[in-house]
Parts: sequence; structure tokens; C-alpha cells
Amino acid sequence: MRLVSCEIDGEPAYGLLVGDRIARLDALPGAAPDLKSFIAAAHAAGWPPMAAEADIPLDQVRLLPPIPNPDKVLCVATNFREPAREGKPEPEYPLVFTRFANSFTGHGQPLAKPDRSEAYDFEGELAVVIGKGGHRIPASEAMAHVGGYCCLNDGSVRDWQKHSTQFTPGKNFHRSGSFGPWIVTADEIPDPTVLTLQTRVNGVVKQRIGIDRMIFDIPWLIAYFSTFTPLVPGDVIATGTPSGFGSSRTPPEYLSIGDAIEVEISEIGILRNIVGGEAVAG
Repeated sequence: MRLVSCEIDGEPAYGLLVGDRIARLDALPGAAPDLKSFIAAAHAAGWPPMAAEADIPLDQVRLLPPIPNPDKVLCVATNFREPAREGKPEPEYPLVFTRFANSFTGHGQPLAKPDRSEAYDFEGELAVVIGKGGHRIPASEAMAHVGGYCCLNDGSVRDWQKHSTQFTPGKNFHRSGSFGPWIVTADEIPDPTVLTLQTRVNGVVKQRIGIDRMIFDIPWLIAYFSTFTPLVPGDVIATGTPSGFGSSRTPPEYLSIGDAIEVEISEIGILRNIVGGEAVAG
């Protein structure tokens, strides 16, 4: 299944994507209040059939991040075996940081380039959405806790990221990142290691790698994160980006207003955003 969060006539909604139409699941009797609550219940029930009519055209809604209100977004860096790392020892642990929910926007919505920086960068990633919560989850049981997958652009403001050894400022500018366009449920992707990630800027491929090249794979990450914090349904794990992002290039290639970024993952889809000006929260 493909699950979306969206706005319909300015009101929040969520539903099941069938072709190019949405079946509103939030309008069913006894519906869960949001998509993360729906995923928790549906995951526990083994993804039962959904009895709702797909009558809303996808192009008539505003897509939101699939989980607009995650309890937490946990992110990792330095997580791929690739030529750029040749000769370097593999890390014992990943570099970990967090993002806030309001640092993201949805598919088709403008990314917000901060006017306080000219070092705004892109990072294509696979995002894992937790479907079943847990604390101290063994790696051998971790995949049973996955609700689904989506694409993620970990938009990064590099100079602010490097103000100190802590990444928080550079990773959390308002609407500087995106994820979506939808969640593909885990039952449709039994083996995520077969997926391929590709990031394009203005149609030019900048990043490409197989998910099987991860140093810390999905079960390891779930076990590691759940050791220090209980995971809950709707939590998002951003699994890291390969080389090829702007600051890894010579000379650096940072984003400008009007640039189009596409993060494509096989079997999931394409997350597409255009860079716009800075978004100031009201």
C-alpha cells in the first residue's frame, strides 16, 4: 500500500493512494486521528483490506510529509561503503543527529533556502517509518517493527552545521528538508537491501547507490536507536546519504533558488521539490 498525508481544501487528511486517486481513510467511521496512529493499528492487524472509495484526484491535494507529526526523526551519517571511503576504517558507530518535524515539507512543495547561508545542500536518503514500537529491540526482530519506507532529502545548511561538532543548527532550518511522497508499506518491500537510491539536481544524477551498501543496516539501526530511546509508531529513521552531495564535490555545488531536487528510490517513487526562498514560520 501507498499511504499519504495531505491537505484537502485546507484541512488535514490521510488516505490510501490507488493509482492517481486517494481513498480517504480518515473519513471512515472510527478512523484514527492521524496516519501514524492508523499505521500502528493496521500494522498490528497485518495490513487488512481498506474499504474506502478512491475518489480524490492526487493532483488536487497538497501533499504533506507522510508523517507530519513524528515523535522523533533520528538520522545517521557516514553509512555507506563506497569508493569515497576507500582506505578509511569503517566506523564503529554511526554519527547520529536529530531533526525536528517542522524542518520538513512534503512532495511538490518548495524547499526553503535560508537567506543566511549560501551553503544549502541536498542529501538523498531512504527513510524508515516505524510501525510497531519497542524498547531494546533485538536486531533479529527489528524488521517486524518497520511500518514502511519513503524517500527523504536531508537538506543541510553546511556552514551552520559546522558551527560546532553538533549538527543541530544546520539540519533544522524551517522546511529545509523533505520526505515522501508517500509511505510504501513494509509488506510490499520485504527486502529493502534490493533498493537503489538516486538523487538528481536539475535532471543531472548526483548520487546513486544500492541500499545493500549500508555499513549500519536497518536492523542494526533499529536495535541501536531503541537501546537508548523507546521507538513509537510514526518515528522516522533517516538511514544516511552516499557521497555526491554538493559539499563533497570539487568545487562545491550548493543549491540556488529554482533548482529542482529529485530523490528516487526503486519500488518507492520520486520525491521532487523546487528550491524557494526562506520560509518564516507564522
